[in-house]
Amino acid sequence: MPSIAHYLLATLLCLPPQVLATTVHRCEAANGHITFTTLSCTTGESLSAHDVRTFPPGSVTPLMPEAEYRETSGTKLQRREPTVVGQSEGICGDLLSAKERRIAIINQRVVAGMSQQDVESALGKPDKITTRNSATSYRYDNKRGRSAHIEFDEKGCTKGKAKSQTAKSPR
Repeated sequence: MPSIAHYLLATLLCLPPQVLATTVHRCEAANGHITFTTLSCTTGESLSAHDVRTFPPGSVTPLMPEAEYRETSGTKLQRREPTVVGQSEGICGDLLSAKERRIAIINQRVVAGMSQQDVESALGKPDKITTRNSATSYRYDNKRGRSAHIEFDEKGCTKGKAKSQTAKSPR
């Protein structure tokens, strides 16, 4: 003979999903502080009620409807080639491996085969940039009166090591 507990359990299992819903209050204070609670808001807070439904374990319910693609008058499809990040462009040839380039930049050294971007990564923005006959040169001035001069070819690659110069002091 079934007991009252059996009837109660069967009744609970057959309850409609609306019973599994609850109301949550969103309380916003004057200073912008937001609190979510199942209780009421305090005085001076604005209240907005939200129905929250819990789903039984194992159920699959989409949270958002599937997007449908529609062309509108403003939609223009433009195919672009993907950008490859981290691949050597090879504009300066393969004089340096990626490891040698990284080590030179970390040690703030300039070696043949570095690009202008590599030099700026190693030493920062130059104090002076000079361009002559499609060749560019950077000059870095040191606080102790020394300067470094780096020359680039027409492709923007270093021709060799940085040349160091000492400023002549007036006598």
